[in-house]
Amino acid sequence: MESRFAKLYGADARGPAVLERLKTNLLKAAHARPEPLRALDAARAADPAWLHAPGQTAYTFYVDRFAGDLNGVRGKLDYLTELGVRWLHPLPLLEPRPGDSDGGFAVADYRKVDPRLGTIDDLEALAGDLRQRDMGLILDVVCNHTAREHAWAAKARAGDPAYRDYYIVLPDAQSAAARDRELIDVFPDTAPGSFTYDAAMGGYVWTTFYPFQWDLNYANPAVFAEMLEVLIFLAAKGAQGFRLDSAPFLWKQAGTTCRNLPQTYEIVEAWRAALSIVAPGVVLLAEAIESVEDVLPFFGGEESGCNLAYNNVVMTALWAALADGDAVIARRCLAVAARKPAQGAWLNYVRCHDDLIWNALAAYAPASDLRRWSNAYGNGEGFSRGRAFQTAEGGVPSTNGMAAALAGLTADADGDCLGARRLRLLYGIIHALDGWPLIYMGDEIGLDNDEAYQDDPLRAGDGRWLHRPQMDWSLAERRGEAGALQADLFATFARLGQRARRLATLGVAGPARPVEVSSPAVLAFLRDEGARPFLCVANVSDAPQDFELPPAFAQGAEDVLDGAPSPAGAVSLPPYGITWLVAR
Repeated sequence: MESRFAKLYGADARGPAVLERLKTNLLKAAHARPEPLRALDAARAADPAWLHAPGQTAYTFYVDRFAGDLNGVRGKLDYLTELGVRWLHPLPLLEPRPGDSDGGFAVADYRKVDPRLGTIDDLEALAGDLRQRDMGLILDVVCNHTAREHAWAAKARAGDPAYRDYYIVLPDAQSAAARDRELIDVFPDTAPGSFTYDAAMGGYVWTTFYPFQWDLNYANPAVFAEMLEVLIFLAAKGAQGFRLDSAPFLWKQAGTTCRNLPQTYEIVEAWRAALSIVAPGVVLLAEAIESVEDVLPFFGGEESGCNLAYNNVVMTALWAALADGDAVIARRCLAVAARKPAQGAWLNYVRCHDDLIWNALAAYAPASDLRRWSNAYGNGEGFSRGRAFQTAEGGVPSTNGMAAALAGLTADADGDCLGARRLRLLYGIIHALDGWPLIYMGDEIGLDNDEAYQDDPLRAGDGRWLHRPQMDWSLAERRGEAGALQADLFATFARLGQRARRLATLGVAGPARPVEVSSPAVLAFLRDEGARPFLCVANVSDAPQDFELPPAFAQGAEDVLDGAPSPAGAVSLPPYGITWLVAR
């Protein structure tokens, strides 16, 4: 930890005092770590491969939209256990600013829970309930910025020089405009520009996202220490992981886009090293929706960076493949993702609370392809019922919408319709990949878009609320109703988690590497670094496809997904069909 801290702050006169205080606090926190959490740390240390065990299904949601509050979530744990969930990943639940808080991503107090959701004691009780079920809690920590109302910002606006240096302020409009030209505008339609004038600060505060979200100054070692103390505090309350929100933006440097700079990766590595002293069993998840080349450094060297990162490029490529009925882009992106270092794991997902960003594929596909996919999903030019969102200058609009809507599924459809097949196919693929599969709230019952967001003044200005609906528990009750779409989907999702966990007992391991095939509509990938090779074969089109099995599987294989008779030489895939095979 000291060596990584020195790389960042060794030349800063403030560094030695901050480091000494950190060392003292780290040792105190390590000795004070509650015994149940210490036992969890020891169990994970004794099994270094635990992170890579298949089937570690995660479930992500907004607390209020899923179950009202934290105690409501505790009351839904049987539902999540039935689904096969191993990790709960609630979206921001720490105390936000009043009014518009960007869905909780403008934090006013890192040590308190949003009072509408409960208290810090309720959070600790939820974490304890989860441990009793061998489940873990991953908390969202917004580390790039605070709310303008945070105590640090309040002290800065009051003139405290120490806290003024927690933020970045440019003196005049010309300086801000010049720096803006170097940056990529994140929200060009809803919050253009990256600087906001504040009279009390005497200039233009750096605000990458919304004007009420003030970017932190990580060139100040005190800011690094403050955020580390937040992580340590929450780890003591039972959090087993942290999603580091907006991680690519942490370090600011003139003449750059201020994204994915080397110092950003060093900050994360230093946090990881420090947490390994206090809470070694805690995992870090990089929220980096970037190219694979920019994401891979977040994993750091051996045991020195994030444990997990979003497999964003593969996710986006899977939707692109469905739009075209052609798997070439998915094969290309799988090959790139397979370069992930062995110590880290991908978090594989189909949808999340943010928009579907086609520009993430710019390094792997021409602009004409990005435009076609954007139009297919956001402008009604395909089966999708999604909607176009904003884009950075020079890119194509991203897409909003729930997975069911993007797949062309409606709530009154049957389980064998093409929309349901598309949704099952995507989740079948992400459960077969190496890493953790993530379920977005409601996908397991085909939950649709939320059109009502437009009637809420606090949400109407942000189209992403289209895919942030209230959980429909009346629909969820239909999961036990024979013949209902919800029953079909829920059973499929639960079975995928079970079958993924079975892969561990069969000795399946290693990254997913694409297999070249004759049919453009077939996505096939192999995982062959374990005791038995594993092959996933998926048809991304609405026409039947045949696939000749590789020799290792043609002589006999176990159908893990459906338990069907062993295929002989070839498999026949129906529209949007998928099969998992383990060589005998």
